[in-house]
Amino acid sequence: MTINPLSARAGRPPAVAAIRRRKWRNRAAVAFFLAPSAIPLLLFTAGPMLSSLWISLHSWDLISPMRWVGLANYTHLLGDGDTRAAFLHTVYFIVGYLPLVYVGGLALALALNRRMRGRSILRSVYFLPVVTSWVMVSLTWKWILSPDGGLLNRALAAVGLPSPDWWASPTWALPSVILASAWKDLGFVMVIMLAGLQAIPQELYEAATIDGAGAWQRFRRITLPLLSPSTYFVVLISLINGFQVFDQVFVMTGGGPAGSSRPVVEEVYDLSFRYGQVGTGSALSWLLFVVIMVVTVVMTRIQRRWVTHA
Repeated sequence: MTINPLSARAGRPPAVAAIRRRKWRNRAAVAFFLAPSAIPLLLFTAGPMLSSLWISLHSWDLISPMRWVGLANYTHLLGDGDTRAAFLHTVYFIVGYLPLVYVGGLALALALNRRMRGRSILRSVYFLPVVTSWVMVSLTWKWILSPDGGLLNRALAAVGLPSPDWWASPTWALPSVILASAWKDLGFVMVIMLAGLQAIPQELYEAATIDGAGAWQRFRRITLPLLSPSTYFVVLISLINGFQVFDQVFVMTGGGPAGSSRPVVEEVYDLSFRYGQVGTGSALSWLLFVVIMVVTVVMTRIQRRWVTHA
């Protein structure tokens, strides 16, 4: 005996049909509420990304018609000394920036997690640079680190210490950018670490104190392990931001002197808008995207070994 599928569907219980209609209504409601953010995301993020991928396979100067070159832009960049230097400068920035911003933010969080007068005001003051524009912060630090009578050099000269040329020196240009960047982002790390500290049960500290654990032991055995989710988040976000460093470099040093502080994004900007090699600049941006994706995947994999969830 054969069963007609149409008759089987027609004989479907009303409850099943009602459940399916309810699911479709729920999906439609979700799509309706996501549309205001999803549509601009597709138009202004996904669309330009796919366009840049297409452009990276061409030779284009923004004026002449595009000319197909395939993977030639990528092979050129992989063997280019300026590209290697830009990646090295970016890694140099991350190596200097990440420990400063993490240790400084953690120290601030530990200090401001204690009961003290004006604690809320201090938290707001330290967080204020985070919401300040990069241009303003960069110009302020460019003045502070000015080789000609800058605030920091005056202070160093007053105590008899040498005064570096800071952003005007190939040796000190990137450290100048690192100082400004770490100062601006300390408040962000502080807030994340404060949230992690306040989520740690106080009973653990009380039990450790009764067992005779000192302050250092409590910090090493309780605080650091239970802060590992916050640490993972801060490190990952700081790595991603570090690979994309641009604003402060553009304002403070312009990638100089003599290209000594030019990171990858600055190289993308120069290739695309200064030298008219938009295809090569797009290819470099995709190489950077691949590097960031690899770092993110590796961090996600290894975090399972050291991140402790309470």
